[in-house]
Amino acid sequence: MAERRTCTVILPTYNEEANIADMVLSLREMYPDLHILVMDDNSTDRSKELVDALGLENVRFTVRDKDDRGLTASVCEGITIAGTDLFVNMDSDFQHPLEAVGRIYEELNGGCDLVVGIRTDRKALGFKRSAGSWAFHVLASSILFVHGKRRSKDIMSGLFGGDAEIFSKVVTEQGSRFEMKGFKVLFDLMRYAPPDIKTGEITYEFGKRAGGESKVNPRIVHLTLRQCGIVGRFFARIYKALFIR
Repeated sequence: MAERRTCTVILPTYNEEANIADMVLSLREMYPDLHILVMDDNSTDRSKELVDALGLENVRFTVRDKDDRGLTASVCEGITIAGTDLFVNMDSDFQHPLEAVGRIYEELNGGCDLVVGIRTDRKALGFKRSAGSWAFHVLASSILFVHGKRRSKDIMSGLFGGDAEIFSKVVTEQGSRFEMKGFKVLFDLMRYAPPDIKTGEITYEFGKRAGGESKVNPRIVHLTLRQCGIVGRFFARIYKALFIR
């Protein structure tokens, strides 16, 4: 039997004291063999204090460079410093179910280079975010198709896992072309990944945030759409007129 590969769960965070300690503890209890890496974007709350107080092995809390902030930047740095064979990226607010981590890990161990979590119920997003997410997905999928890259049913997903060696190389060689302050990290990774990677998908129900407030707002969706070329900027103008006052 082939040896199972090591894996790090990456948790990009900013001011998540309402959730982060419970998330780390829950992950450790459910997956004692996995590593946990909290990539904190210079939180101003007690996030680090609460995680450090847990005193758990194989849990790292990294406070990022204050001049290099951004969700995509946090995830990309996490991939490059994970130090394991595989990684799984997820939110730290319990909107992504913990059991999905195990299913992604199994798919990666089965030979996939990238596994994406597909949301089956997006009611928790709300209408505005759902509309922006759908528009971005259509545009991003078209761009990936034109460039001959692998696609997914949910390119906006924040729940995904991959081969750390492959995607560390992608970040190192192509990271300067990423929108590091954006929220579309999966799209950037897929856009610049080798075209022959083996991809897989799992489905999950997107839940409600356990505590705290979401960092995503209509303005972020608007900026994300703008990053998808001429057509994206057209949709961004429509979205701004409808939802941003």
